[in-house]
Amino acid sequence: MISEEFDISKIISNLENTQEISDSELEFLIDGNYDTSELFSTSDKVRRRYYGTDVYLRGLIEFTNYCKNNCLYCGIRADNRKAVRYRLDKEKILNCCRKGYELGYRTFVLQGGEDPYFTDDRICNIVSEIHRLYPDCAITLSIGEKSKESYQRYYEAGARRYLLRHETADPKHYSSLHPDSMSCENRKQCLYNLKELGYQTGTGFMVGSPFQTTENIISDIHFMQELQPEMIGIGPYITHFDTPFHEYPNGSVSLTLRLIAILRLLFPYALIPATTSLGTLDPSGREKGLKAGANVVMPNLSPVDVRKKYELYENKICTGEESAQCRGCLERRINSAGFHIVNSVGDCIRNCF
Repeated sequence: MISEEFDISKIISNLENTQEISDSELEFLIDGNYDTSELFSTSDKVRRRYYGTDVYLRGLIEFTNYCKNNCLYCGIRADNRKAVRYRLDKEKILNCCRKGYELGYRTFVLQGGEDPYFTDDRICNIVSEIHRLYPDCAITLSIGEKSKESYQRYYEAGARRYLLRHETADPKHYSSLHPDSMSCENRKQCLYNLKELGYQTGTGFMVGSPFQTTENIISDIHFMQELQPEMIGIGPYITHFDTPFHEYPNGSVSLTLRLIAILRLLFPYALIPATTSLGTLDPSGREKGLKAGANVVMPNLSPVDVRKKYELYENKICTGEESAQCRGCLERRINSAGFHIVNSVGDCIRNCF
């Protein structure tokens, strides 16, 4: 229970102007009982100061749902025998890019499980071909933990962004969410390697994951302050019925929105998505995320016949829409929230490549 008295206006003003905050103040912003309107209005002001009303599109291509890992929360974990597996070949991936480019997308995000079939040679071949065909586009990879040498090869092939959510910076909490074959130390090292190689690096965590405490969230923020990522992705934890965590409750939309606002004030330059998971738990969740300080959305470019198979969590939205429908729906939603889509690569303003 937070007993200390805080001046919320003073905390928010100091955070806006200095990006500094004590752990006790941070705990209050996360858990405290206060009127959040000033927090959200200030985070929106800071977002507009740096990015105006621009919202950047990231065309998501979920190209494989095979995964060698057994993360306890994930619907495509290796031991989920009910998952219907698929892989997109190079031509199908390129077709997704072609459709996306015609719809105005200038960033493609290749996301998948840690699938041994997609060797470095295969990944580099796909990335280099996308780069050749669409030199004015940014290529983002989200394919998990790899060696520094592998990350270097992807960079040389044309990838310039990499998304790897650390999920939790606390080793004990990490071990409660992941199998023994995975470690918090290695996940962090992968992120440091990506930064060193020059990637625009994205990380983040699930809000309300099993066993998560406020102290865990504060340690996540400290880790990101050290890493200084260009992209920060957070979303509410959503359970999946075919995982060991199927009885745990979903995370909180309201807490996620608070944290988006806090992160915007701590990392004013960052690219922060309004995630699909927000929209899954709340029909207006993505719009609320934008109003809290987010400035990115990631509509799905994957073929409709595989979208329901890439099920990290239950009841994921937008699995039945064609790419053009998805784009049109999102644009209307974004406009109604007072923002507008920008057809550009949308680099982080701090480090432009």
